[in-house]
Amino acid sequence: MTETALTRRAIMAQAWPIMLGQASVPLVGIIDTIVVGRTGDPLALAGVALGATIINLVFWSFGFLRMGLTGLTAQADGAGEGREVEALLLRGVAIGAALGLVLLALQVPITMLALSVMSGGTGISAEADAYVSARFFGAPAALAVFAITGWLLGLGRTRSALVLQIVMNACNAGLDVALVWGAGLGAGGIGAGTAGAEWIALVTGIALCWRINGAGPLALLRRIPIQHLLDGAALRKLFAVNRDLMIRTIALLLVFTWLASSGARLGATTLAANHVLLQFISVAAFVLDAFAFTAEARVGAAIGAGSYSRFIRAIRLTSEFALAGGALIALAYWLLGASIIDAMITDDATYKAAVVFLPFTALVPFIGAPSWMLDGVFIGATRGKALRNAAVVTTGVYIALDLALRPYGNWGVWIAFTATYLLRAVTLGAYLPSLIRQIRANEPLAKRATRA
Repeated sequence: MTETALTRRAIMAQAWPIMLGQASVPLVGIIDTIVVGRTGDPLALAGVALGATIINLVFWSFGFLRMGLTGLTAQADGAGEGREVEALLLRGVAIGAALGLVLLALQVPITMLALSVMSGGTGISAEADAYVSARFFGAPAALAVFAITGWLLGLGRTRSALVLQIVMNACNAGLDVALVWGAGLGAGGIGAGTAGAEWIALVTGIALCWRINGAGPLALLRRIPIQHLLDGAALRKLFAVNRDLMIRTIALLLVFTWLASSGARLGATTLAANHVLLQFISVAAFVLDAFAFTAEARVGAAIGAGSYSRFIRAIRLTSEFALAGGALIALAYWLLGASIIDAMITDDATYKAAVVFLPFTALVPFIGAPSWMLDGVFIGATRGKALRNAAVVTTGVYIALDLALRPYGNWGVWIAFTATYLLRAVTLGAYLPSLIRQIRANEPLAKRATRA
């Protein structure tokens, strides 16, 4: 990452491409919801909701490929280790593609197990099965793209990451519309469209990395010694960080899986309404993640360069933007949310069910901003154990709270879910003082003297 001064202008310049790219991710989910929702079939919409929850749980269990690569790449780049930066890309893409092939081979038992645990009835399960079966064909590409995205963000190449995201999401939306409204494939068409877009994104990502490195995959393999690519210490660090991040990601995904399962128990209308409301939360999370991702790159580069002052300033400036953005999004949802829901769906019962719980959706962007920012700080610092422990505690407390509030129906579901954002901030924030002390203690004495 080309070093720039840590100013608000520099933070915003790095964050806005991520913001645009991230905003397009939930917009595709909204388009999918509209494509199915405008058919007036609540079973199909509920099936997509259930299927998307299953795929998110399975695919994003490997989200460490994005998060781990960002922190490690930023640190290697900050330390001036160009060869290691290139090696991280090759390792990440190879691991992602291999894991994706394993998922593709195991798609039948995974789908059967997931639907048996989360069944919402025969009609919903049939639609969900069609969606999930199609999505698995994009698994190798999807996981490799995770690694490419993490590598680009670690280098601060946010505009390249924006191009990758826009290409994937534009193709996703276009294919979904064509396959559902054009070919009448229903929930399976949504899944097939997304899988096709993931393969297009992989080709695009390889081209972007080729341009940055000045060499394609084969050329990189030739110029990086195999001993370096398979360096034991580097691989152990990669797998140690990724192991903890995988546990953390699975724990948090279980929250959303549990949420969908709780909604499914209350019927197709409630499940569909909750899915619509989750699109609002997705938009807020993905947009505000622009500042969390910027924090990842800036924090990682500061640690790689051994600069405590840059580390602290990166946290402060990115957090300022995130909190202000969360407040603005919350206000917009409060004022405009009902109108947006009305434009998304035609089923009156689903609309009424969604509007009742809209206030919870409006609250999440503001109270969720601290937890998202802390994620960015600890990912950039590659402190996987803290992320893992905080997520496991949060998930355990959430499930207990949801079970205790079940007599209150969907009110209990949303109270428990909203509380997870506070739980995440508190549990991860408890590790922040220790992290700050470690970074301060590890700063080279010469830099401390210069700053003094």
